[in-house]
Amino acid sequence: MLDLARLRALHAVAVHGSVSAAAVALGYTPSAVSQQIAKLERETRTTLLERRGRGIALTDAAQQLADTAQRLLAIVERAETTLEERRGQPSGRLVVGAFASAARGLLPSVLAELTARHPGLDARLTEVDPHLSPDLVARGVIDLAVTHDWDISPLPAPEGVQRVVIGDDPSDILVPRDHPLAGRRVLGRADLTDQRWICQPPGTVCHDWLVRTLRASGHEPDLAYQVAEYHTQLALVSAGLGIALVPRLGRGPVPDGVSVVPLEPTPLRRLYALWRPGAARRPSITEAVRLLQEHWPRRDAA
Repeated sequence: MLDLARLRALHAVAVHGSVSAAAVALGYTPSAVSQQIAKLERETRTTLLERRGRGIALTDAAQQLADTAQRLLAIVERAETTLEERRGQPSGRLVVGAFASAARGLLPSVLAELTARHPGLDARLTEVDPHLSPDLVARGVIDLAVTHDWDISPLPAPEGVQRVVIGDDPSDILVPRDHPLAGRRVLGRADLTDQRWICQPPGTVCHDWLVRTLRASGHEPDLAYQVAEYHTQLALVSAGLGIALVPRLGRGPVPDGVSVVPLEPTPLRRLYALWRPGAARRPSITEAVRLLQEHWPRRDAA
């Protein structure tokens, strides 16, 4: 008989593409995941992973088994949902995926209250890119996602995923304190031309918003510094190296040497909670979504 935990490990490797990434998603060590796969290979008398360059790849047999594992895990989830619903209290494991600034600026207080109120709930958090969140929810890799979109780049809602709005997160222009724009009460988009920008790397929603917005104004942005972490962007602004568009959620205290100037119209990113329809009856899902919305007005937006 195949072991469900080992099938779960194989499914995670198939989804995330490596043993180390699967270990992070499952909350295990890479060694533990490798051991689960090795035991599954002995049980099935089949080679499941093979070396490919510096990484690994699933064999054809492993891919077929991973597809079967996904269907089995969906059946198990329905059974667990029914049991949790009968208990009427959040319980079991709840895996939440969130983008970085939500994981820093919103989730700590939500998860703290959720686990304090419901000690039978094993809540876990993993950081995921907003672009990947809908698919990870739909495939059962995570139970609940906190993600976002911008007005020019709406979030696609794939089949098999439900969502609800958490709130809108405004962004501001951050400039060095001695910058000519620092003394302005408000900025318009025409003021943003001919500036050296500090922004996120290509492929991120924030990067795409900045590029599209400035190009729509007839200007090609000078993206001098492209870094993912907003705290690093703040440090670069403080050093006088450029200006940045930074959302308020999870931004934290603005360092000395940096001025915050509002931009009009105000850029907004909208935050959503995503989950699978089959899990909508889980008290842990409904309670987590409720707390996300309840904590949103109290978040640190400074």
